[in-house]
Parts: sequence; C-alpha cells; structure tokens
Amino acid sequence: MDLLNRLASLDPDIKLKALREVKNQIIGNRTKKLAFLKLGAIPAVASLLAAAIAEADSQLKNGEVTIADKNSNYYNNNTFIQSAAVLGSFACGFDDGVRAVLDAGALPYLIQLLSNPDEKVVDAGARSLRMIYQSKLTPKYEILQDKKMEFLLSLLNSESENVTGLGASIITHSCETSLEQKSLSDAGVLKKLLGLLEGSFSQRDASLESLAALFRNNPEVVSKFVGQESGSALSSIIGLTKDRYPRTRLLACMCLIVIRNSSPFYLQDVGIKTKLLYLSLELLDDPGEVGDEAPFVFSSLIMEKEDLQKLAFEANALEKFSNHLQNSRLHPKRLQGILLALADICSKLESCRYRFLSLEVWNMVTNALTHDSAGVRTAACICIRSVTRSIKNLCAGYFMNEVLVIPLVQLLNDSLVSVQVAALGAISNILVDFTTGKSTFVQCGALKQLIQLSKSMESTVRLNALWALKNMVFLADDRCKEGIFMELTASLLASLICDHNPFVQEQALALVRNLIDGCISSVEYVFTENGIILDAVRKQLESTSKAEIGIQGMYVLGNVASGNEFHKEAVMQQLLPQVDNENQSFIIKFLQSNDSRLRTAAVWAIVNLTFPSSPGAFRRLIKLRSLGIVPEIRNMVNDPCLDVKVLHLSNVDCGFPFYLS
Repeated sequence: MDLLNRLASLDPDIKLKALREVKNQIIGNRTKKLAFLKLGAIPAVASLLAAAIAEADSQLKNGEVTIADKNSNYYNNNTFIQSAAVLGSFACGFDDGVRAVLDAGALPYLIQLLSNPDEKVVDAGARSLRMIYQSKLTPKYEILQDKKMEFLLSLLNSESENVTGLGASIITHSCETSLEQKSLSDAGVLKKLLGLLEGSFSQRDASLESLAALFRNNPEVVSKFVGQESGSALSSIIGLTKDRYPRTRLLACMCLIVIRNSSPFYLQDVGIKTKLLYLSLELLDDPGEVGDEAPFVFSSLIMEKEDLQKLAFEANALEKFSNHLQNSRLHPKRLQGILLALADICSKLESCRYRFLSLEVWNMVTNALTHDSAGVRTAACICIRSVTRSIKNLCAGYFMNEVLVIPLVQLLNDSLVSVQVAALGAISNILVDFTTGKSTFVQCGALKQLIQLSKSMESTVRLNALWALKNMVFLADDRCKEGIFMELTASLLASLICDHNPFVQEQALALVRNLIDGCISSVEYVFTENGIILDAVRKQLESTSKAEIGIQGMYVLGNVASGNEFHKEAVMQQLLPQVDNENQSFIIKFLQSNDSRLRTAAVWAIVNLTFPSSPGAFRRLIKLRSLGIVPEIRNMVNDPCLDVKVLHLSNVDCGFPFYLS
C-alpha cells in the first residue's frame, strides 16, 4: 500500500522511484502481479501516464520551453518509459493484467507514445503494446480502416526493431478474414515482412507469425508471396527451419505448414512433409515455451490427413508423445498440446489406436479429465473421442467402465461450454457401445444430464446432447428405450425436431429414428400426446431444403411404416398433400433428389408401405399411384446409386411389376 501512496506523491522523484519498484517486483512474478492488481495499481499507473501525456501536450501547445519545462520534460519522458514498462509487465502472460490495463483505458495512451520524438519512449510504448497484443482479450485492430492501415504501415516502415515488431504483432493478432489478408497483401505488407526475415531474431519471429496469419486458408496470398523476390521468398522460410534459435525453427515450421495446408500447389512432396514432421517432433524436447507449442504445430500438420498420420505412426510419434505424457510436471499448455496431438494421430487409423492403447498411458488421459486447466480437460475429452472411434474396442466394451464414465459425466456440469461440448463428443462415441453396458451411463446420472443439456440455450450443446442421446438409444433394449423416452417426453422431442437450428433438427430426427427402430411396440412412441412427434416430422419434411433433414425424417417414416396396418396408414396420411390436390407430396421431391441418400430413404418408406404380406398394401399402392410415385419408382431401374437399384429390385420382388403393368 505504501508503494501506491508514493505513486500519488506530488514529488516526481518519489513517483518515478515507486514506478521502478513496482516494475522490478512484478517482472516474472505472477503472485506479485495479482497482489498489486487487487490493490488497484494498474489504474494508478494509467492515471500517471495520462497526466504526463497531458502535461507534455500542454507544453507543446505553449511553444516556448523554459528551464522548468525542460526539467518537467525529463520527468515526463521517464514517466512514459516506466509506466509503459509496468503496464507491459502486468500484461505479459497474465490475462487478468491485460483485462485491467484495457479497463483502465491505457491502450490509447500507449499508442500515443509511438509518436513521441524520444526513441526510448517509442521503444517502451512498442514493447508494452506487443505484450498486450499477444492476448486474445485485446480488441481486434480494425485493419481495413484507412487511417489505421496507414498507421500500421508506418509501424512496419519504422527503423525501430520494437516498433516493426509491434506492427507484425498487430497483424498476427487482428488479421482474420480473407479481405483483411488481401488488403494487407495489396498494401505491400508481404514485401515488408519478407524484409524483416533478414532482421534480428525478434523481427524474424514476429514476421513469421504475421506471415502465417496472412497465409492461413488464402491460396491467393500464398501464391503472391511465393512469387516475391523471383521465387526466393519461400526458400527464405525453408532456410529458417535450420536456424540456431529453436523458436525461429518452430515458427518457420508453422509457417510452412500453413502454406502447405492453404495451397495445393506448394510443399506437397513427401520429403518436405517428412522434414516438417520430424522437426516438430524434435522441438517437443525443448524444455521451454517452444516445447509447449510444438505439439500444436505437429497437430496442424497431420490433422485430417491420413497419409501424414501414417508417417507419424512410422516415426514413432505415439511413443514420443506418450513418453512425455508420463512426465508429472508438464506445463498445462504442453499437456493440452500432447493430448490433442495424440487425438489427431489416432483420428483415422485403427493401427494407431491399437498402438496407443498398448502404451499403457490411458489412465493418464482419464486423469486429465479432472485437471484444473479447462484446456487440458477439453483436450482429454477430444483424445478420448478419437481413440473411442475403434469399433473393435467398443464391441469389446473396453471403454464402458466407471473410471472413465464418471469423470466424463461430471464434465457435463462444467462451467465452460467448450468443455461440455468436448465431453459430449467423447460420451457420444462411447455410447455407440454394442454391449449392454449403457446402463453404466444411466446409473451415473448421464441420462438426466443429457436431457437437461438438450434444452440448453447454446445450440452446440443441444446438438451434441442430442447426438449422445441418439447413440444411447442405438440398438438399446426395450426397457432402456422406454426409460429414455419417459424422461425425454414426446413434447420435448417435437420441439427439438422444430428447433430453429437445422443441425439440431437433423439430430432430433435421428434420435427418433433410432428410438423406434426394432420392436413394433417402440413405434407407438410417435403416437403419444396425439401424435405430436409425427406432426413435427411431417412439418419439417414439407418445409426443409436440407437433404440431411429429409433423410432422417424419411427413415423415421420408414421405421413407422415397418409396423402394423395402423402405423402404415398413419404414414400414408403424412405423405398425402395436406391442403389440396395441387400440392405435390414431399416424397416426390425426395425421389427426384440429386442426393442418392435421400432417394434411398424415400424408397425404403415405400417398400415398407407396400410389402405384399400387408393386408392394405394394394390399397396404399393405388394411393401412391395417384400421387405420381409409380413413374418415379419405374425410372429407378437405371439409378446410378447401387442402394437405390437394390431397393428397386426389392419392389420388383414384392410384386410391383404386377401393380405397375
């Protein structure tokens, strides 16, 4: 508290000494930062900076500079430098500090320092701003505004290393859209960043990060850069993968991966892929921040790429990451990255999942579900989801145990939506389990939690909760289905089928499809509460333009049509136009669809309605003929989709030729 009192002193010497002392105490000390933050140090420092700027501006307006002014100028400049250093230190790697700096309104004052005639003041302001712009909490810099673009270009043109680095950092922080990428490229930023690659290690690193932001998912900008300096620009980045600084090697690797992922024309040969893979694995051994970030760079290389996942498998990446996973002192960020890397390696290849499970680190993954870091909890769920794609192990009931299930279900109550969604993804996979072990989830309270989450205001939570419920009823026994339906209720299912989000609609229909599949008695669920579910299905099928909704809806009707005569007649009522004879039935549109999956689903419903052993099959066929369905079925003899052809033959076997003749 004494320090804060000294910051408010009228004696400039006392204030400066207090600023220096605060700076020295908080550098690299999170505990001290938090303590000073609670005492209100940041608003006090921001006020000092604002007052010094106001005094300097006042002197400038007066024109004449007295001895007193010169003395005051000395204190002002030192106040600028020390205040900027304190604010930057608070912001460095400390989100609470960044938030407090922003709330104190210090950002505009720090930007003003960049136009100060004293180089030391400019450098101090630039260093502080670079730390602030490393945080996701900092507002995006509106690059596309003319004055702001000019200011950004002036930063990149500066002779000061810290100022050019700030310009590059702002690009990294704020360049998100293809329009922003193109505007910066057209303004000549690529050439300036290329020039920084030949500067100090700090400038090289800042430039590499900015280039990656400009290249991401933008082949046009990538192509323009590769053509810079007669094609040597790309070679410059490749050369930096051999730099003596590990962070520069990591950023060069990251930049090349972004180029490779963004454009199909560059860096696609197996040699460069292998080089990037081994480099990212090598950097994992770095004990500092580079090692913490290396798994994320590795993941960006192999994500969704089966050929690279196979290369990683052959390079013993699973063993390397698993060995690191056994280190109990891992930094949370590194642990998160390793779990995500393992998830990516195991995402497509069964051989990778089998090898991973044999390494006996599964308990460490499940332990991470209760980690203090939300990022680690999320990554653990994603890893479990990836590994549980193994049909073989699901069939064996390998994952259906309380050690795994209980912490996953507990995460459904997590305060963060991202953790809830990740947990739902893992639970969805495990619930595909083909054994009778689904009762484990019910006993742990998962059913009530899933139903509660299906009512969430967050559409991603509703969607994933429905996905899990859909898998829970998949091949479930009648008793399990009855218990689930009693908890869900027909009215909730109907409201979810009519949800404003089409993806939620699709999963709600898929849930009903699985619920009524199998035993005829389960078909009765769609007739409860005066058939509210069936009405909702028809409403969506009449209005949807999304094929996936049509597919799931038609399979619902097809499953109902597999029941008794009452069930089949109810489906016929859904297919008939609801207003007048001029309205075409939605099933005609589906039979004519370009999507073979939708055509297949529609034909299945017709097959179940007209099966010869059904007493009312002929009567229903006459009605279907009046709807214009018969010519559509006849045309399917030449359908390019094998599934549709097979179903057409089923109709032939069931007597359609007699009825069609």
